[in-house]
Amino acid sequence: MSVKLKICGMKFLENILETAQLQPDFMGFIFYGKSPRFYTEEVIPNIDFIKKVGVFVNAVEEEILEKTKKYDFNLVQLHGNESPDFCKNLKEKFLENHLNIAIIKAFSVDGNFDFGSLETYEEDTDYFLFDTKGKLYGGNGTVFHWQILKNYTLKKPYFLSGGIGISEIKQLKTFLKTPESKYCFAIDVNSKFETEPGLKDNLLLKEFKKALYESEL
Repeated sequence: MSVKLKICGMKFLENILETAQLQPDFMGFIFYGKSPRFYTEEVIPNIDFIKKVGVFVNAVEEEILEKTKKYDFNLVQLHGNESPDFCKNLKEKFLENHLNIAIIKAFSVDGNFDFGSLETYEEDTDYFLFDTKGKLYGGNGTVFHWQILKNYTLKKPYFLSGGIGISEIKQLKTFLKTPESKYCFAIDVNSKFETEPGLKDNLLLKEFKKALYESEL
């Protein structure tokens, strides 16, 4: 199975439609007031052929549920300090409302990250996401050392995030051939493909997508 592509931090309506023409597997919309990519539009354009991800940072269940219904999300990404119990309660809330929503739990990774801490999240999440630990909850624009994923022993698929851009293609090709990439479900890109926060450079994204899938030949 080919690794999938998620383009996160979408913000502008026309740019969303242009980016959708590249047919990524996922597009992410951030609902965090401190982010320069905070999504404030009342609607998301019709991109039903792409799975939509609502990204939240330490939000309350009611807000996540309300936004998920309003924007018809397929997945919810929890990018803060949400506990295993929070993930469990949120999943139950979705089921109570007859919503089939996948939960991505993001973790900020550095050289000291304890992958053993993920076990308590395994039951009530569908995917993990590994981002670079930095001053911000996301969008730091830096890459962590993917070799540390040799310490990942669980079987839950994950999104690989954190400052990935065109200059990382060669490194990404190498990584995707390693055993530690076995459960790498998707590549998550954002800030390295912007002309301003939330505004994506689609020529650059097109180049990246072409190179990404060539890397699997």
